[in-house]
Amino acid sequence: MQTGERPTLRKAGRRRMEGRMVFYVVFAQDDELSGAGAGYFQQQQRFEELSGEPCLLVRYKRVNPRLLAELAPTAVVMSGFGRSFETFDRKHLVGVNDAVKRATCPILGICGSHQLNAMFHTLDIRKVTQFEDLPMRKLRPGEPDLYPAYHPGYFKETGFHHIRTVQDDPLFRGFEETLFCLESHYCEVKTLPREFTVLASTDECRVQAYRHRNKPLYGVQFHPEGYTDAYPDGKTLLENFFRLAGARRFRGKAR
Repeated sequence: MQTGERPTLRKAGRRRMEGRMVFYVVFAQDDELSGAGAGYFQQQQRFEELSGEPCLLVRYKRVNPRLLAELAPTAVVMSGFGRSFETFDRKHLVGVNDAVKRATCPILGICGSHQLNAMFHTLDIRKVTQFEDLPMRKLRPGEPDLYPAYHPGYFKETGFHHIRTVQDDPLFRGFEETLFCLESHYCEVKTLPREFTVLASTDECRVQAYRHRNKPLYGVQFHPEGYTDAYPDGKTLLENFFRLAGARRFRGKAR
């Protein structure tokens, strides 16, 4: 910089923020924002508390490799979503697809994003005409539908469930063989990409958690952000994720 030149706000702001924030990519559709906003802000506050860093909410339509490269977040968390995959326009997912595949920072996909990131690694998104839901299974004869307002006739995992870890990973630090977390889904990962490995399962859903073999890309079918004082395992898992990401709260501490 030449003598007397003043940094622009954009440059100065970037230096302050670069590598010192968590991205929270939210997948609310346009008509959901007003109703879902409070929940996202609560989750934002939780991520800030657990990571020790500011958390920037970013709508999925705005995510692309350039944005991640410019702001260089410490970690990325991707939200779940209740809408069917058929409601998403493919062109609005190209940027986040490319960003996920090129990113080197730790990423955690939750529920729908867990499924979506697996699709990104098994499909050529630019050739997909329409995404489809991949339900776990239909209800068996005589099996009650405990949530008939949501995709009636299909089995759902809802409420807090025991989840078995099937492989050791830093994400499960402090857990022995199980964790107890909130579930809310009727779809699942049907085809695990070759470069992914399963980390946790339930009897009804084999891929409850995965990790990319060559980089810190994680997915969890359950909702760790939905932890409560009575059921805090999701909080511990998120702390483990931010720890392995080197978030500010854990810098200088043993990993």
